[in-house]
Amino acid sequence: MTPKNSEISLEDRITGALVGAAVGDALGGPVEGYSPEQILERHAGRVHGVVGPWHGDAWRTARPIAPYHKGDGHITDDTLMTHALIRVYDRVRDHLDAYAIADHLVPDLMTNPRWIPELEATALPLQRIFLAEKWLVTRLHYGHVDPREAGVGNIVNCGAAMYMAPVGLVNAANPRAAYAEALDIAGAHQSSYGREAAGVFAAAVAAAAAPGATPDSVVTTCLSLAKDGTRTAIERVCEVATHHTDFESALFPLRKAIAPYDTVGPDYRTPSLGARRPSRLHTIEELPIALAMVLVAAGDYRRAVLGAVNYGRDCDSIATMAGALAGALGSPVPDDWSKTVSEASRLDLWEPAATLTAVTREIFARDVTRRRTHEAAFAELGGPRCSD
Repeated sequence: MTPKNSEISLEDRITGALVGAAVGDALGGPVEGYSPEQILERHAGRVHGVVGPWHGDAWRTARPIAPYHKGDGHITDDTLMTHALIRVYDRVRDHLDAYAIADHLVPDLMTNPRWIPELEATALPLQRIFLAEKWLVTRLHYGHVDPREAGVGNIVNCGAAMYMAPVGLVNAANPRAAYAEALDIAGAHQSSYGREAAGVFAAAVAAAAAPGATPDSVVTTCLSLAKDGTRTAIERVCEVATHHTDFESALFPLRKAIAPYDTVGPDYRTPSLGARRPSRLHTIEELPIALAMVLVAAGDYRRAVLGAVNYGRDCDSIATMAGALAGALGSPVPDDWSKTVSEASRLDLWEPAATLTAVTREIFARDVTRRRTHEAAFAELGGPRCSD
């Protein structure tokens, strides 16, 4: 029997979110950058699980994919960055800020070789991550920029948002705190609506991890915190989502709804002149679509992730976010998918979740101590007395 949402433990929510994010990432990787029509033609139907590389055995030389082995259950940089952030939490064992990114995340990317599934080799994570993530190393290690301002000047994309699920989980059931912490962390990486999306996604994960949470309550929380174009886009896209109960009928209406706020333009591989530039009117595409797919699926993991994957465009990141949200809500990740991805990627998908669960409990205990110290001091100042 599936437990009620309110009965799902913290450990299960963290595990569901992190395993769910990794599996969504792996499913979306091989069709990233393509349209729903191209995906339909290439796979003679919709994608329903783990599939092979778009170019088959020619993935080693086919452009623009080479030299990455996308497909066959391989996770991408979304998961590599998520796990790297968990390692930072494991070292610091407290809330993080932009300086923690400079002091811990950047050295991890630069100096610790790890198995990179898409390269089928052990390498530095720095050799796999995209230029927007290499920006962290350029600005913080070589440029010595103030970590709180280092994200300024980077292209504005989902690069920071895609790995912010751990921030939401550390702040489980406290979306406002997750939003603030993620904004601080993301300041080292992104600016404008890219940074905003990182804060809102972390808040969404924190809201999804709350007892009794629903897709509707997660979206309501996002709307209460999001600013500028990010808020407007979430509102418009999610309103469209409420009229659909299957992703097939939702694919094109959702793209139409996000188009006025997305700077990339209709051809994902040939971005528009205004693509990924700072703006108060625009948003990244990935977060609103991920929220919409969770709404369309009524929180069901399989349906939400498959909707994200078959949407195409930056679908590995969309599926990462949708998978994290559905997993945090308590919808189980299919065992066959998680087993395949774990084996294919040569990664223990459950170990980071166990690590983050332990750290989250430690941080909460510190938060309680800090809060009680503040309450006692405030009461001594003549403020309201603490209740027993």
